[in-house]
Amino acid sequence: MMRSHTCGELNKSHVDQTVTLSGWAQNRRDHGSLMFIDLRDRYGLTQIVFDTEKPEVLRLGQDVRSEWVLQVTGKVLARPDDMINPKMTTGEIEVAVESFVVFSKSAALPFEVDEHAKVGEEARLTYRYLDLRRPTMQQNLAARHRFVHAIRETLNEMEFLEIETPILAKSTPEGARDYLVPSRVHWGSYYALPQSPQLFKQLCMIGGCDRYYQIARCFRDEDLRADRQPEFTQLDLEMSFAEQEDVFRVAEAAMKAAFKAGCGADIETPFPRMTYHEAMDKYGCDKPDLRFGLELHDLSDLVAEVEFKVFRAVLSSGGIIKGIVIPGGDSFSRKELDVELLEVAKPYGAKGLAWIKINASGEYAGAPVKFFTKEQIDAIAARMGAKPGDAMAFSADSKRIVNASLAAVRNYLGQVKLNLTTPGDFKFTWVTDFPAFEWMPEEKRWQSAHHPFTSVHPDDVDFMMAADPTREDCGLEKVRSAAYDMVLNGSEVASGSVRIHDAELQKKVFQVLNIPEDQIKERFGFFTDALQYGTPPHAGIAPGIDRLVAMMVGTDSIREVIAFPKNARAVDLMTGAPGSVEEKQLKELGIKNIEEKK
Repeated sequence: MMRSHTCGELNKSHVDQTVTLSGWAQNRRDHGSLMFIDLRDRYGLTQIVFDTEKPEVLRLGQDVRSEWVLQVTGKVLARPDDMINPKMTTGEIEVAVESFVVFSKSAALPFEVDEHAKVGEEARLTYRYLDLRRPTMQQNLAARHRFVHAIRETLNEMEFLEIETPILAKSTPEGARDYLVPSRVHWGSYYALPQSPQLFKQLCMIGGCDRYYQIARCFRDEDLRADRQPEFTQLDLEMSFAEQEDVFRVAEAAMKAAFKAGCGADIETPFPRMTYHEAMDKYGCDKPDLRFGLELHDLSDLVAEVEFKVFRAVLSSGGIIKGIVIPGGDSFSRKELDVELLEVAKPYGAKGLAWIKINASGEYAGAPVKFFTKEQIDAIAARMGAKPGDAMAFSADSKRIVNASLAAVRNYLGQVKLNLTTPGDFKFTWVTDFPAFEWMPEEKRWQSAHHPFTSVHPDDVDFMMAADPTREDCGLEKVRSAAYDMVLNGSEVASGSVRIHDAELQKKVFQVLNIPEDQIKERFGFFTDALQYGTPPHAGIAPGIDRLVAMMVGTDSIREVIAFPKNARAVDLMTGAPGSVEEKQLKELGIKNIEEKK
């Protein structure tokens, strides 16, 4: 055996045993007649000691350098009480080396494999195999494994089948750009890497598989951010003879088990629910962070008669006025209120934020105060629940700008400024009843707010079937979809819906989206044909594994929970992908590169 134990396993119960360990030399401390090395593997660290009782072993051990790979055999000794290291799981013991083997030596390192070393991301991704040796990366990948394993166990117990769907698929351009793969056999034809297995999992339902899941690799050629990658992993799930509540029950059970296994967190179920309109009204966005309150309040009716010209002008043009309470805001400086908060709101279109402070005596201060009666401000403060010592901030503009800007201010206050969140606090919610369609003014057509295979809310089907989609004023913006999002701590982590199982309803949706018959046949013909052969009612969801695990371990970037990620420019700095290929390969595929125009 190359090892009898791991480097994170030994304790006082192993004292006087002869053991064999294998791992990397992390720290080396040479005191002449005595030398210590911390030997590291995936499981932890064990201190090994070389001394003068084995002079030939000590002499050879003094040549060892960081990241050499060793095998050591020796006796487990109890450390003296004053030498015990409580920060190490093996801190009560050490191993006195009797013999060792150098499996391999290490060249000079581009950076120290140390948890506290400050290393730029470019270097970390270029030498990712070294970066993976850091305990945090090891812990993140282990947590991810436990997370996914718990999901599999939970769904297997519910009689779901894990079914693989194709990676080389047909391009169905909707949403993000596809990654295309040219066919050598069929010149001029291309496969597409799947943005999701959406149609295939629905075909599994038509095929009678009843309950399907897959830990699915997906691909999207889109601009990147910290929580985006060109290739990512999602839990893909679909159920036949199921409604929204059935999906919620299964997804909640999977999340509860996954978070318990991944980090020991006890997730409360069932998750709270709110409609899209409730979320927008209370929080200004469709992915509210419920770890804190700070709800938004519509004040349009209360300020309709005030003398404040800004408010009156906005209301006369069809806009709204909303406010948010800043707990303890009376202590905020003018700079914090006029500059800091406005900088948060500006990217969302806000031109300004009005504010009123309430001092400890209940007196009001702020530029707008002179335009209000005390009774008017009392009514505003009562609706918002503002108390002495607080401040109230207001936004007046179109509904879209007010909601977006105050949602940003709310998150900034709760997550940053007032620090109202606690690490390890996971607040899930469901957001339901999203709009089914959005009007695209530039293209003068409707588009699907979710995807074109999402069913319509049962109460809105008749209205949609009768609507004239060639007109912007046909009322389709009022039609609700049967879509739902799973939201965690202010991030959308899963999206799903009840699917269309009726061929006539699917045909009407394509008509609303203004997709010509020939394009329907070309893009989705295989699927629309299948709908005609007896399709069960079905529904599903697709939680993002990368994002969920990143939030679980407390990192902002999903690159920290992916073994070999791309950087922000979709480049693999370690392998150099994407890279050029030989002209011969291009000729076999019937492809010719053209010079990019500058």
